[in-house]
Amino acid sequence: MSLRRAPGEGCIYRRPDGRWEGSLQVDGRRRTVYGKTRQQALGKLAELRKQAAANGALPDPGRRTVDDLLSAWLAAVRPNLKPSTAEHYELLADTYLRPGLGGILLAKLTPHRIQVHLGKLQDRPRVAQLTYHVLKQACGLAVRWRWLGENPCDRALRPQYRARRKDVWTPEQLRTFLEGSREHWLFPLWHVLLASGCRLGELLGLAWRDVDFDAGAIRITKTLQRVSGEYVLGEPKTAAGRRTIALPAEAMAVLRQQRGRQVLAGQASELVFPAPSGRPLHRAVVEHALRRECERLGLPAVTPHGLRHLHGSLLLDQGLPVPAVSARLGHAHPGVTMSVYAHLVGNRDDAGAEAISKALVR
Repeated sequence: MSLRRAPGEGCIYRRPDGRWEGSLQVDGRRRTVYGKTRQQALGKLAELRKQAAANGALPDPGRRTVDDLLSAWLAAVRPNLKPSTAEHYELLADTYLRPGLGGILLAKLTPHRIQVHLGKLQDRPRVAQLTYHVLKQACGLAVRWRWLGENPCDRALRPQYRARRKDVWTPEQLRTFLEGSREHWLFPLWHVLLASGCRLGELLGLAWRDVDFDAGAIRITKTLQRVSGEYVLGEPKTAAGRRTIALPAEAMAVLRQQRGRQVLAGQASELVFPAPSGRPLHRAVVEHALRRECERLGLPAVTPHGLRHLHGSLLLDQGLPVPAVSARLGHAHPGVTMSVYAHLVGNRDDAGAEAISKALVR
C-alpha cells in the first residue's frame, strides 16, 4: 500500500517488514523516515517539512555522533571562552556526556534519550544541570550548522537545582574570627576578602600597582586561574568585574602591613598575596587553611566564597541599596544580587507599608 502526496510533500508506503517508510526531497537531497504506524511516519515527514521551510534546507547529520559534535563545538567556542570555562566544559563533556551519549548518531539523539541520560545524574542535580547546559549549547550550534533540524534539548526537561541557602556568621562569630586569626600568615588575605567582597581569584591576581594607598582603594582588573596546571591571569568573570573598590581604613592598614612584611622578607613578587615562595598562591591552600582555622576557633566552617557572601550580607543588612552592593561585588547586574540575597532583601516590607499608609490618609 502506498500513498503519493503532492510534489515536495514526500511519499509514504508500508514496507514488507510492517513498518511505514516516508521520504522527502528538497533541493535534490532526499531524507527517509520510518515509523511503526502510518501516522508516526507522517508525523516525522511533517517535522522534516517544517524544518525545511524554516531553514531552507533539510538537516544533514550524516554519520556524525554526539562525540563528533562535542569535539566540533568545543573547538568552535574555545576562542571566545575564558580558559577555565573551556576546561570546565571539556571536563563535563568527557565525564558526563561522552561515556553515555558519545557513540549515538546525531540523527538518533532524541529528547527521550537525553532525559534518560540526565536521570542517571539525579542524585547530583547541579552536575545534571551543567551537563544539560553543555549539551544544549552544542546541539544549538548543530542546528545553526544544519546538522540537526531542531535542538532535542528543547523538548527535554531541564534538571532543577536550587542552591542551599548558606548561613552566615553572626557579628560575634565574625569578631571571634578577626581577633583569633590575626597572627595567621593568611590573615591579610582573609581580612581583605571580608572588607572588599572580592572573589578569591581576583585577590590572588591583585598586583601592588592596583592598590591605591592615597585613595584607599583597590582596582580589580585581573583574576588568577589555574588551567591545566598552569597559572593564568585572565579577565574578571564579567565586564562589571572590572571595578574600583573603596576599602575601610582597617583594611588599608592591613595592606600596608602586608607590603612591609614583603619588603622585610626581600620578596620581589608583584602580587599582593603570593605564596611564601613568591609564586602565585594556590586557592586550595587558602581554602584548606581557612577550614582549619575555623575548626581551631570553634566556628562554623566557611569558604573564601563564604567570606564574599558574608560581605554582601553585611552591606544589605546595613541598608546599602542593591545596585550599590551589586557594583561592589562585580555582579553582571543587580538581578544577580537579588537572586543570591533574596532572603535578605524585602523580607519585611515596612517601608512599603509606611508609604501606602501616608498615601491613603491624604
